[in-house]
Amino acid sequence: MKGAILGIAREVQLVDVTHDVAAHDVTEAALALEAAARYFPAGTIHVAVVDPGVGTERRGLVIEAAGYRFVGPDNGLFTPFFAGEWRAWELVEPAYRLADVSRTFHGRDVFGPAAAHLARGVAPSAFGPPVADPVELRWPTPSELDGGLLGEVVHIDRFGNLVTSIPASAIREEDGLSVRVAGEWLSLVRTYGDIPRGQAGALLGSRNRLEVAVREGSAARLLGAKRGTAVFVARGRRARTSSRPRRRRS
Repeated sequence: MKGAILGIAREVQLVDVTHDVAAHDVTEAALALEAAARYFPAGTIHVAVVDPGVGTERRGLVIEAAGYRFVGPDNGLFTPFFAGEWRAWELVEPAYRLADVSRTFHGRDVFGPAAAHLARGVAPSAFGPPVADPVELRWPTPSELDGGLLGEVVHIDRFGNLVTSIPASAIREEDGLSVRVAGEWLSLVRTYGDIPRGQAGALLGSRNRLEVAVREGSAARLLGAKRGTAVFVARGRRARTSSRPRRRRS
């Protein structure tokens, strides 16, 4: 992909965000993009390729949203950026892809070249017709329940931290909140270092979401939690850190 890009736009600056997204996991890729994109300069072109449908009838897209441009497959990967104003176009113009397009590597042959042509000044509308109905993933948001917030685990990172659907903006640390996940009430702390070693606690993570972590361990393993596990935030509940070994749930 880098070779294809540099062959068209040698002057671009390439930055790798991650190559560690789990195979075929479009939701994990969307969360990674959501967390990283806003730290780049306005006008940055983000190429994202987690593409189980490569070679099928699924569309390729160029998207303008949040002051950036995005290029990749139309499979829900760009869901976080459809919350505000956006415009999208289908990648169909042969002039802006490689001459020979593999049925298994559109990152190299379609998406990389499209990004390079964007960087050289080609207008997004030149790539193909506008798209009004891009694929969107199920994107959980918290709901009010019994005076608290009910969300769920949306991602488990490589440390075993549980990233939730509850945004940091919904949490006021001064409210004396407690967090219930997988049958355990946990304290809300400020840093990983505030959690006793080997125990679990909740905190506001760098993704601007509520997280559940085990200091120097895995919250997913300790609590038996997985993607979709319910997370409840309440005020004034009695909480404790959890260190009791628990059987992993299937």
